[in-house]
Amino acid sequence: LDADNYETDPCLKEIRRAENYSWMDIVTIHKDKLPNYEEKIKTFYEEHLHLDDEIRYILEGSGYFDVRDKDDKWIRISMEKGDMITLPAGIYHRFTLDENNYVKAMRLFVGEPVWTAYNRPADDFPARKQYMKFLAEEEH
Repeated sequence: LDADNYETDPCLKEIRRAENYSWMDIVTIHKDKLPNYEEKIKTFYEEHLHLDDEIRYILEGSGYFDVRDKDDKWIRISMEKGDMITLPAGIYHRFTLDENNYVKAMRLFVGEPVWTAYNRPADDFPARKQYMKFLAEEEH
């Protein structure tokens, strides 16, 4: 994706149309740009899940998403300018900045945004159960 021209990028426009990402905003994670920076960084790094997919598109900077694999081990995903990720509802994950301590990202949602994070353990939510069922089916 063309992060320098995200406002007019036809590929991004097509992804948003195809996936019905009707809502978006831009967040800058940096100590001079994000209110309550220290608190937010700690919150992002707490292992949690969401009841909806989490879609992030990196416009500037870099960081890491950590996700749990089927064996409950961490997988670190390096994200940099131009990368987009979709974390499925129900997957345990966390986010942290790298040594640059800066990222500007687009947050995309289907419909109105839901910001609620459920810290682990949150295994009783239907989204978690559905995700675990998906993992089990992928093994077969």
